[in-house]
Amino acid sequence: MPAESVATPPSPPALRPYQREAVGRVVAHFRGSDDPAVVVLPTGSGKSLVIAELARLARGRVLVLAHVRELVEQNHAKYLAYGLEADIFSAGLGRKEAARQVVFGSVQSVVRNLERFDDRDFTLLVIDECHRVALDQDASYRRVIDHLHACNPRLKVLGLTATPYRLGQGFIYHRHHHGMVRGDDDCFFRDCVFEQPLRLMVKQGYLATPTRIDAALFKDGQEMRYDFSRLVPSSDGGLFREEELNRVVAGHRATPGIIAEVVERARERRGVMLFAATVAHAEEVLGYLPEHEAALVTGATPSAEREALIAAFKAQRLKYLVNVAVLTTGFDAPHVDLIAILRPTESVSLYQQIIGRGLRLAPGKTDCLILDYAGNPWDLYAPEVGGPRPDGDTEPVQVACPTCGHANLFWGRREGELVIEHFGRRCQGLVDDASGACKTHQCDFRYRFKVCDQCGAENDIAARRCHGCQTLLVDADDKLREALRLKDARVLRVSGMQLEATTNGRGLPRLKVTYHDEDGATLAEWFALETPAQRRAFAAVFLREHLHAPGSRWQPTTAEAVIEGERRLRAPDFVVGRQVGRHWQVREKLFDYTGRHRRAAEAG
Repeated sequence: MPAESVATPPSPPALRPYQREAVGRVVAHFRGSDDPAVVVLPTGSGKSLVIAELARLARGRVLVLAHVRELVEQNHAKYLAYGLEADIFSAGLGRKEAARQVVFGSVQSVVRNLERFDDRDFTLLVIDECHRVALDQDASYRRVIDHLHACNPRLKVLGLTATPYRLGQGFIYHRHHHGMVRGDDDCFFRDCVFEQPLRLMVKQGYLATPTRIDAALFKDGQEMRYDFSRLVPSSDGGLFREEELNRVVAGHRATPGIIAEVVERARERRGVMLFAATVAHAEEVLGYLPEHEAALVTGATPSAEREALIAAFKAQRLKYLVNVAVLTTGFDAPHVDLIAILRPTESVSLYQQIIGRGLRLAPGKTDCLILDYAGNPWDLYAPEVGGPRPDGDTEPVQVACPTCGHANLFWGRREGELVIEHFGRRCQGLVDDASGACKTHQCDFRYRFKVCDQCGAENDIAARRCHGCQTLLVDADDKLREALRLKDARVLRVSGMQLEATTNGRGLPRLKVTYHDEDGATLAEWFALETPAQRRAFAAVFLREHLHAPGSRWQPTTAEAVIEGERRLRAPDFVVGRQVGRHWQVREKLFDYTGRHRRAAEAG
């Protein structure tokens, strides 16, 4: 009688080297800390396998959360590939199970049923697309986190994302494992313990090469494209308003030609995704595509219809899929090899999410063609800077810290290789504590600051209390109000700054700096640059505040050299002078002013 066959459990999926390293970094971090951590992996890099391996290794119970059911399904399927069982808690998938050691759930379903998760044995919470975790304590993710943390104060929280930043917030974590500070100190996630660069993923052959074309249609010798350059994101959420987008794209004469060009370029392509600006725009775009080869998905598309259309597209029964901001995350169709961008993207994060839809590998796929008809300014490989982009002509620039040498990344402007302006406030470098206790803290060097009148400490320009002595800092408006009360004080709303190489009464060379207001009133100050000590004093009391790119190593040695480099200097918003005998002395200069008084630059 033949021996009874025994089923061999499937071998765990083989992890790529960077996936193994990510898992190892997470395990090492949580062995020594309970601080929430982040892993950054580009779209298509296999976050699901990292999640599955961590869930397999965990000793306690694990809850894996995502915001869309497609991600819940994908993550659950990768865990099953280990030959292990796990529950699903998602109303959208028709299952609400929470008994097994590992549970994959949608955040919307879990937050409505927190009583099902009153278990102190949950030791690890994993959040996919964790850039969606808001600072607001009442937000869904934060409510789940707080609930599980109340049950188990040693709960470990891990987030995974391809784009670790939020509009209006910047980076979602505080410290990066490369030794730098990225987000504010109040970020929920404390440490990015591993990051795999997109450029490296493409170079190593793990992702398809993006071939980007800044596309424009030419007709009768004229360039025809969507011009979104004058649009400004809303102040409340950082997004473009639909009515303003519609003003640009509604009935735009370029649309028929643009879609005809997309169809022409797609002849040898297998899957095409088009990202439209608004629903009305998407409907118009759909009308110019081959009738039986295209479909449209929006936020209003009924669930069953959406599933059927996406299934048809993935099965390549449809070649074109038009959407409006609904297929930027949690959508996996590896055969996509052409993406047409017909909308502006508010951040490099959204831009990366869109293009990421076409970077997965597939048999016979060599690259993904990116056609950008909206003039988006983002570099796919460039990292996010963190803060909002100050102006449309700014770009990421590298600024070395004069104290610790850290290579900071700020928004700024260049002339060739020379950084002539940046908007950084404080060095992002992490330096060792003087105590020698193997701890680190953020470098104290500040590029822009306000000085405490009590202890002289330099504080962030938005600080209300001194970080040194905890004294309430004098408000800029209070300084102006006090100066305006004094008979021997002069307050200038600065409309210009003039530099002049001159001599003093003894014939010695001096730099004269004159500030003037809209009515012609002036205040001036003089600087000597003859000796090293005088030049150091000039750098400390003048250059440190006046440079458009503070912290740079520019060290002019003559008044003429300062005048030649005048483009590097900025004028203050207000200058306060006091009368001393027959002369006036500059006592206070206010930069980066945001109070209730009008600045000269805002006149008219």
